Amino acid sequence: MTRGAKSRRKPAARKKTTRRKTSTRRRRTTPRRGLRHALIGLAVLGLLLLGGYSLYLSHQVRVAFEGKRWAVPARVYARPLDLYEGAELSPQQLRYELQILGYRHVRRPAGSAQWSQAGSRFVIHTRAFRFWDGEQAPLKLRLSVSGGSVTSLTDARGRHLDIVRLEPAEIGSIYPAHREDRVLVRREDLPDHLVQALLAVEDRRFFEHHGVDPRGIARAMWANLRAGGVVEGGSTLTQQLVKNFILDSRRSLWRKLNEALMALIVESRYGKDEILEAYANEIFLGQDGERAIHGFGLAALFYFNRPLKELRLHETALLVSLVKGGSYYNPRRHPKRALKRRNLVLQQMQKLGFINAASARRAQAQPLGVTARGRLQQHRYPGFIQLVRRQLARDYRPEDLTSEGLQIFTTLDPWEQHVAARNVAAGLAAIEKSRRIQRGLLQAAMVIASPQGGEVRALIAGRRAGVSGFNRALDAQRPVGSLAKAAVYLAALSQPARYSLATLVDDKAVRLELPNGDRWAPQNFDHRVHGRVPLHQALTHSYNLATVNLGLSLGLDAVVDMLHRLGVQKPVKPYPSVLLGAVPLAPFEVTQVYQTIAAGGFRAPLHAIREVLDAHHQPLQRYPLEVRQTVDAKAVYLLTANLQEVVQQGTARGLARYLGASFDVAGKTGTTDDLRDSWFAGFGGDRVATVWVGRDDNKPTGLAGSSGALPIFGRVMKALGLKPLAPVPPAGIEYHWVEEGSGFLSAKGCKGALRLPFVAGSEPETRSACARKGGPGLLQRLFDL
Repeated sequence: MTRGAKSRRKPAARKKTTRRKTSTRRRRTTPRRGLRHALIGLAVLGLLLLGGYSLYLSHQVRVAFEGKRWAVPARVYARPLDLYEGAELSPQQLRYELQILGYRHVRRPAGSAQWSQAGSRFVIHTRAFRFWDGEQAPLKLRLSVSGGSVTSLTDARGRHLDIVRLEPAEIGSIYPAHREDRVLVRREDLPDHLVQALLAVEDRRFFEHHGVDPRGIARAMWANLRAGGVVEGGSTLTQQLVKNFILDSRRSLWRKLNEALMALIVESRYGKDEILEAYANEIFLGQDGERAIHGFGLAALFYFNRPLKELRLHETALLVSLVKGGSYYNPRRHPKRALKRRNLVLQQMQKLGFINAASARRAQAQPLGVTARGRLQQHRYPGFIQLVRRQLARDYRPEDLTSEGLQIFTTLDPWEQHVAARNVAAGLAAIEKSRRIQRGLLQAAMVIASPQGGEVRALIAGRRAGVSGFNRALDAQRPVGSLAKAAVYLAALSQPARYSLATLVDDKAVRLELPNGDRWAPQNFDHRVHGRVPLHQALTHSYNLATVNLGLSLGLDAVVDMLHRLGVQKPVKPYPSVLLGAVPLAPFEVTQVYQTIAAGGFRAPLHAIREVLDAHHQPLQRYPLEVRQTVDAKAVYLLTANLQEVVQQGTARGLARYLGASFDVAGKTGTTDDLRDSWFAGFGGDRVATVWVGRDDNKPTGLAGSSGALPIFGRVMKALGLKPLAPVPPAGIEYHWVEEGSGFLSAKGCKGALRLPFVAGSEPETRSACARKGGPGLLQRLFDL
C-alpha cells in the first residue's frame, strides 16, 4: 500500500468515526431537550396561570377600590349660635357650645378654636367657616355674658361687632343613598406629624417601595429582636390596607401571598397619596359600643372631640399607636399601656429625625388628653338624625341627594337637646322613685319646636337620648287621650254664631250603640256628672261627657276635619271615640297639631332642615314648605285663652310648681284608658312641645297626664327659660264680663263675673241682674278695692 493510499483511507475512517460519535450524542441529548421543553412549558403555563390569577386579583382590587373608594359624604350640621348684644345666653350654655365644637380651653388663646374665660368675660378664637350665605373668616372675639344675655361683643381691637355666628357643630355624616355614616379625610387633611408617625412605626420606606419591602421586613425583625418586643411592623402600609380593605382576617401562608400580590397590584394602579388617603380612612382604631371606629378622621372626634387637623403632636402619636391594636391600647380602658405605646411612637419619630429631642420630650410629658366619654357627636342625636334622613327624602329630589359633598344645615339646637335629654331622664327617675315604679320601666319622648316657623329644635326619642334604636318621638303611635279635645273645642269656637267660651254645654251621660253592636258609655275622670257647664270650664277641667255631647252636636266629620286642618295627615275614621282621643299619633304629629294652635292657626310643617348645599355651595332645589292659615285666627285665640286657663286653674295647674303660679303658658294634659299613656302638649312665647310617658309594652303606668308628662315638660321648660305667652288679639276680638254659671253678660265687680274674649257679636245677649242694675253697688265696689 502506497503512502498516498494510506493517507486517503485515514480521513475516511475519521469521517465515519465522527458520524458515529455525532449519532451517539444526538441519541443521548434528546431526553434532556424533552425535559427542557417540559420545564419551559411548565414555566409558560405557570406564568399564564400567575398572569391569569394576577388578573383575577387585579379585578378584585379594582372592584374593592372603585366600590369602596369613598365619595365625600353629606355633612350634617346643627344650627349656628348667633352672638350679638342682647342675645339670650348663659355662661354655662356658651361653655357647652364651645365644648361640642371641640374648642380648646386655654389660659391665653393664640390660635384657631381656642377660648378662655375670666368671670363673665370670654375670649374666643373662632374657626373659619363657609355658611350658606357666605364665608366667615376666623375672628378673635371678646364678649361678656351676664344676667342671662350677651352684654358686650367686640373684636380683638375693641371694635363693636353687630353679630357673629359661631360655626355649627357637625352632628353627623350621611350617605343618603346607602344610609351610612363616616367622617372622611383627604390626603391634604392629614397633618405632617401624623404621616411621619405612621412612617416611623409602620412603614418608613413607604414612598420608596412598590408595595412589598423585603428590606423593611428584615429590618423590622432585627429591630424587634434587639428591643425584645414588637417596635416595628414588617408589613407595608399598602399590605395593611389590602388586608383591611379586601382580605379577611384569617392567618395563612396563602392569604399572605395574596396580600403581597395585591399590594404590588395596588401600587401599580394607584398613587402613593391615594393609598395613604385610603389607609387613613380605613384603618381600625377602636370601638364605640357596637360600632367600629375606622379612620383617623372619626378617631380624632371620638378620642379628642376635635377635627384631625387641629390635633397636636402627642395626640396624633396616640392615634398612630392605636394602629397596632385599637382595643388593646384603648386609652380609656388601658391608659398606662396606651401611654407607653404613644411614647414609643414619639421615640421612633425622634430616632428617624422627624422631630428633635426637645419636641419628643415635651410630647412625651403630655397626658393622653382623651375626652372622658367616647361619644361621637353624631351618636348624641340619633333620633334627630333619623328625622333629617326622612325629611331629606321628603323635601329633595333623589338624584340631588346622590351628589358628593353635600352640606346639610339643620335646625337642631344642641343646648336645648342637651337640657331636654338630661331633664327627661331625671324626670322619669324622679317619677319612678316617688311612685315606687320599677326603676327603668318608664319610657318617654319629647319634641320641641318653634311656634311660628315649625323648626324642630330638639327631639328626644327615648329615655336614653344618645342611644339609637326605636324612635318613640317619630314612630310610637299611641292614643292621644284628651289632647284631641283641643280639636273638638276649636271646631265649636270656629262657629261663633253657635258657640263661645261662655256657651253652656251638657255634661250628661252618653250611651251609644256602635255599628258592631257594642255599647259605648264614656265616663268623666272623676266618675261624676256636672250638668250644664260653660264651654271654657268643660275644657279647663277636661270633662269627657261635655266634650262628647259637644262633639256629637258638631258632627264627627267636623271634628275629624279640624284634626286634619291642624296637621294630622293620616286618615281618621269618624268614630265617637275620636272625641276622647282614640286617635293613635306619634309625639311628632301631636307637636304639629299644637304648633298650628301656637302660631294662631298658621300651620308650618315641622321641619329639621334649613338648607342643603351642593359641593359648589349652591342651594339644592327643594319642594317648598308652605306656611298657610288653616284655622280662623279668632277661634284659635279663644282656644289659646282657654288652654291658658287649663294651666292656671285646670288639669295642668301643677305646672305652677315649675314655672310659677302667674306664668302664662297654654297647654293640655292627656290620659288614655287604664292610665297607659301620659301626655302633655303646651306652648309659651318661644317654644311648643309635646311630652309622652308610657311603657314600651303598652301596660298601665298608673300615671295621668298631670302626674307623668306634665312634670317633665315643667322641668325642661324651667331649665330652658321658656318665655311667657303673650298672644295679641286679632281684629274682631272683644272682651266682656260674663256671669259664671249662667253665661249671662255681667259687669266688672259683679259676683261671679269673669272676663272672657269673644268674637265680636258672639257675646251673650241676656244680661245678668247685676248688669241690669248697672253693676255692683258702691259698697261692693269699695269692698273690691
